[in-house]
Amino acid sequence: MITGPAGRLKPWPRGNHNVAVLEDATGTHLIGSKSRCQKKLKWEQTPGSTCGETDSKCMTFCTTRTPPPSTSSQSMEHRSMMQAANHLISRNHQNLPVPFPVNISNYPFAITKGRMDPLAADFCLFKQSFSSCWSSVVHALEALEKLLRDYAVPMAKVSGERLVEFSHGWDSGWRTARPVIGLVSVLENWEEVLGLVSRPGQRFKGEGGIEAAAIHIQSCWRRCVARTAYLRHCRRKWAAGTISMSWLMRSQMRGVRKALQARRLRQLESYRSRAQNLAADWKHIQSSKRTIIHIPSLGYSQSQRLNLREFDTLQNIQINRLCEIRDKNVEVIYVCPRHLGEDILHYYTSLLVRDGATDGADNRTTEASSSVRPFIILTPEAVDYFPTRNMCLSTLLKYSTRTLKRIRHLIQGKQAYIVGGVAHVDDLAVADELGVPILGPEPAIAQLYSTKSGGRRIFKGAEVDVPPGQGDIYTLNKLHEALAEIMTQNLGVQRWLFKVDSEHSGRGTAYCDVCHLSCSSWALQEYRRHSVELRNTKWIQESVLLRYSDEIPEWLTRYARPAKASRYPNWACFLKTFLRQGGVVEAYPPSDSVTCLTVDLLLEPGGERPCTPSARAWAGPVCSAASLGHVSVDLATFLNHDTMEQEVWAIDLDLTYSDQLAMTQMLLMRTGGTLNCHTCCLEVPVREKYCEDQPAATSPVVNRYAVLGSHLFHSNLSMLYHNVFLMMCRAHGIRFNMKRKEGTVFALYDSSERCRIGMITVSEDLQGALVTFARNLSVIHQEISSSKMQEETNFKELTKNIEDVLQTIVQNKLRAVKDKPAA
Repeated sequence: MITGPAGRLKPWPRGNHNVAVLEDATGTHLIGSKSRCQKKLKWEQTPGSTCGETDSKCMTFCTTRTPPPSTSSQSMEHRSMMQAANHLISRNHQNLPVPFPVNISNYPFAITKGRMDPLAADFCLFKQSFSSCWSSVVHALEALEKLLRDYAVPMAKVSGERLVEFSHGWDSGWRTARPVIGLVSVLENWEEVLGLVSRPGQRFKGEGGIEAAAIHIQSCWRRCVARTAYLRHCRRKWAAGTISMSWLMRSQMRGVRKALQARRLRQLESYRSRAQNLAADWKHIQSSKRTIIHIPSLGYSQSQRLNLREFDTLQNIQINRLCEIRDKNVEVIYVCPRHLGEDILHYYTSLLVRDGATDGADNRTTEASSSVRPFIILTPEAVDYFPTRNMCLSTLLKYSTRTLKRIRHLIQGKQAYIVGGVAHVDDLAVADELGVPILGPEPAIAQLYSTKSGGRRIFKGAEVDVPPGQGDIYTLNKLHEALAEIMTQNLGVQRWLFKVDSEHSGRGTAYCDVCHLSCSSWALQEYRRHSVELRNTKWIQESVLLRYSDEIPEWLTRYARPAKASRYPNWACFLKTFLRQGGVVEAYPPSDSVTCLTVDLLLEPGGERPCTPSARAWAGPVCSAASLGHVSVDLATFLNHDTMEQEVWAIDLDLTYSDQLAMTQMLLMRTGGTLNCHTCCLEVPVREKYCEDQPAATSPVVNRYAVLGSHLFHSNLSMLYHNVFLMMCRAHGIRFNMKRKEGTVFALYDSSERCRIGMITVSEDLQGALVTFARNLSVIHQEISSSKMQEETNFKELTKNIEDVLQTIVQNKLRAVKDKPAA
C-alpha cells in the first residue's frame, strides 16, 4: 500500500477485479481497477497538491471533470500533472494507461477526409496536453487516419480522451493487429462511421481502392484456382485410393474365391470317393452295426429361406427320423436345428423304447443316457449365433466346431454315413470334416433335377407318363406360344397349371380354367367336324393355334389365379417370379376325381432297383447313375373317360428325405409293423388276449390302416404346454393302445412356439382311421378355441377334405353293394 500527502491508497476487492480506493484528506473515495477502459479512478486535486505514488498494478485511470482553474494556476497544475504522468509511464513497463489531468475536457477534434489539420486549435490543445505520452498516441492517430482514408470517411469527430485510453490500453503488439472496432470506438460519431466502414465495397472507394480491388480480385481468383486444383487433387487422390483399395479387395476376393473353389472341388472329389466306397460296402453295412447321422437340412436358396416362417421348426419336422432305431443294428445321431425342451426329450425317450412296452422313462438328457438308448440329439452351437438368418442346418453345423468334434468322437471306429435333407453345398463340407460318406446326390445334381422342369426331364428319360406340358419357360412369349401349342393338342383338358421351378409344397402354383376362353367351344366344334385321323394334321390345328395365340394373353391376365394367395396375391406377382426363376406349364388331369399319391424310394448305392408299388405306375425304373439316396415321387391317378382305364401321371420329383417318410418311420416304430410293397398293406403283429407274454415274433399279423399328418398348424396350441396338451388328449380318449396297435400318436417339434404338431391315427380299416383323425382335429379345436378368439389353423380345411374322402368311400361301398350279384 502507498500513501501520500493528499491521501492514501488501499486495496479493495470487488468481484474478479483488483480495485484500489484512494482516500483524500476530506475522506472522498477514489476508485480504480485493472480492467480495460471500464473502471474509473476519481482524482480530485487542489492547487499546490502533488500526486502521490500509485500502485503499479493499476491499469486504467479515467478522470472526472472539475471546474476550470484560473490561467495562473493552470500552468502550475499542468506541470505537476505531467510530472505525475511521466512518473506513472516510467513505472508502467507494459505501456499501460496513465492518469489524465483532472482539469481538462475530452479534447475533441475533427478529421476531414482522413486528413487531420495539425494547426487546428482543438488538435494543438490536445497535443499539448498529452505531449508526455504523444509517442504512443501518434501511432493510434496515424492508424485512425489511414482507416478513414482507406474507407473514404468524409468527417470523423475524435474524442481525445478515448484516443489516449485506446493507445495505452493495448500491449506493444497492438500495432501489428489493430482492431477496426477499437479504432472506431474513439470517435464520437462512431455509429455513422462504423456503418460506412461496414458497407460492402466501401474499401475500394478510398485511398488505394483500385489497387485494393485489383489485389482482392487477384487473390480471389488465385484462391479459386488454387482451391479448384486442390479439390481436383483431392478427388484424384481419393479416386486413386479407392481404385487401389478396390483392386486390393478384388485381388483378395479373387484369391479367396479360388481357394474356396479349390476347397469345394476337393470336397466334391472326397464325396465321390467315399460314395464309391459306400456303394462297394453297402450290403455289408446294411447287415452290420452302423451309425446314421441325420441332418434334416433344408438347403433352399437364400430368398426361399428368408420367405419361410419358423424355418427352424420346418427343419425339425423330420425329428421322427429317430425312429430308425427300430433296426437293432442302427444307432442314430440326430442334429437338431433348435434347442429342445425337457418335455420333448422326455416324450421321445418314452416313445422310442425298442419294445414299445412301457409308457415312461427317466428324464435324463439324451447325451447322458446314450448308453441306455441308441440315439443322441445334438444342437449346433451356431444356432445361438445366427438366430434370425434362416440358415440351413448344414451351414449351422459347418460353423459349429464343438458339435463337429462331438460327432467325430461318437463315430470313432464305427461305420457311419450321413442322411441329409435338401442337398446343399455345405453338406459336402460337413461330410469332409467328419470323414464320412453321404447317402444322397451331389448338391448340383439335386438342385438341377429337384426343379419342376428337371423332374420332367427325369420322368421322360425313364419313360414315365407325365402330364401334357412344357418346361424351362423363362419368357412371356415362350409361355404364350407353348400354352397355345399344347392347348391345341389337348382340347379335352379343362384346367392348366403353372408351376415355378424352385418352389415346393404347392407354394408356387397357379391355374387357369379353359371355360373362360371364348374360342374353346369353337375349337371343339372344329375338331368334331373332322375324323380322328385328320384332327392331328397341321392344317387342321393351324387355325385353332392362331385363335388360341390371339386370346391367351388376355385370358391369362383376367382369369389366371395363384393357388395360394398368401404367397402370391395376384397373377402379376406370380408371373414375375415365374419368368425370373423359370417354370412349367402342365395339364390338370381331365377328371372330376383325382387322387394324389406320394411314393418314397431309396436308390441304394449298390445299384439295386427300388421296389415299385404298382406295375402300371412305371414303364421303367426311376434311377439315375448320378443320383442316389432317398427320392420322393408325387403321382396323380385318375380315370380316363375315353378309355375307361386308370392312368397315372408323375407330377413331381424331390431328391430328398420326405416328411411323409419320417412320419412313416414313427408309424412303424410305434406299431412294430412292416410295409408290404407287394400287397400294399401295413402288417402289424398283435398279441392275443389270452397270451400277454407271447413274443412279437410268434404273434399273429393283422392289417392296419393309418392316416398321417405332419403339418398340423393351430396358433392356439401355443397356449398349452406339451404335457398339458397330452393330458387333455388322454382325457378325451385320444391315445395309442399298444396291445391292439390302434389309436393316435403325436409328433412334437418345438418347445417354444408349439403351434405345429404331427399326428398319426391307426385303425382296422381306412374309414376308421379317417374318422379318428377328423374327430381328433375337431376335439382339439374345440378345446383350445372359442367364439371370441381369432386363430390361424388348417384344422378346418383338413377336416373338410377328410369328410369328402369319407363320403366318397361310402358312395363306393354303396355302389359295390348294388353291383354285387344276388346269391
